[in-house]
Amino acid sequence: MPRAASPNTHRSHHAPRTTAAEDPHTARAARGAKALVRWTSALAGGVLLATASTTTALAAPSTDGAYVALGDSYAAGAGIPAQSAGLCMRSDHDYGRLVAASLGPSTYRDVTCAGAKVSALTTAQTDAGAVVNGPQLDAVTRDTALVTLTVAGDNLGTSDFGFGDVAATCSALSVTDPLGTPCRDHYKNTLEERVDAAAAQLGSALGLIRARAPRARVLVVGYPAVLPDDPAECLGRLPMTTGDIAFLRSVLGGLDDTVAATARAGGATYVDTLSPTRGHDSCSATPWIEGLIPASPTLPLHPNATGERAMADAVLGALGA
Repeated sequence: MPRAASPNTHRSHHAPRTTAAEDPHTARAARGAKALVRWTSALAGGVLLATASTTTALAAPSTDGAYVALGDSYAAGAGIPAQSAGLCMRSDHDYGRLVAASLGPSTYRDVTCAGAKVSALTTAQTDAGAVVNGPQLDAVTRDTALVTLTVAGDNLGTSDFGFGDVAATCSALSVTDPLGTPCRDHYKNTLEERVDAAAAQLGSALGLIRARAPRARVLVVGYPAVLPDDPAECLGRLPMTTGDIAFLRSVLGGLDDTVAATARAGGATYVDTLSPTRGHDSCSATPWIEGLIPASPTLPLHPNATGERAMADAVLGALGA
């Protein structure tokens, strides 16, 4: 699971005014600041929507090595034209493709696939006995300089629809107790347990990536704002009770938190896409993550093209690119 664009002020204290001629250090600082602004504008087009959850500034990765994109439908941009790779539903507007277009790596390998659980990193995805996608980590080799991945959301469900399973169940149960929390009562702690199990698998996969590509920068990209902080905003928009929307919002927040902790423990950088997409959730007036009936081309409860762009900007922001 997707998952477009997934938003601190500083007070200034005025000292007595000093002219540049009186203070050469100030003049040099001012010139440096102007140069930095020009450089940043030229490099990023003035667009950095993202907040990366890391305390260490990173230089842009080398373009001499390969960039490998791994993950599920949120990473694949599933449902957004144009699609390729069959049931993987890989979009030419997924965030990995957008990041690659900005960085210009020597090689770009996109092996993302809709329906990918964490196990898809190390084992092939199949459908009716046919291989849909090979083990994604096969694309990671010693020449890999950058890896991005978004995965674990589909582990919330028991089928290939992942979180879609949960959303469908919650919608169906809402008629049994319209004012209660029938979905929360049904799942109890099950979803949290699934997240913990997925995190253990993800930690092992990050170790394998380090072993295969020891010089690669690894960015684990979180999921964007699928649901709003205020569940009342979904009244009339999603067929779930207000209490269950709050429950699912908590589950998704816990998913991001657990994935972030796992990434840091595995020596990877976690990229926050929740903060830059707040206010553009599936219940908003300007969604970057669509609802159950998408108004823009994508899968239900997945990022649209703008949402994938926001996720790409978050990754580029984390890289300082």
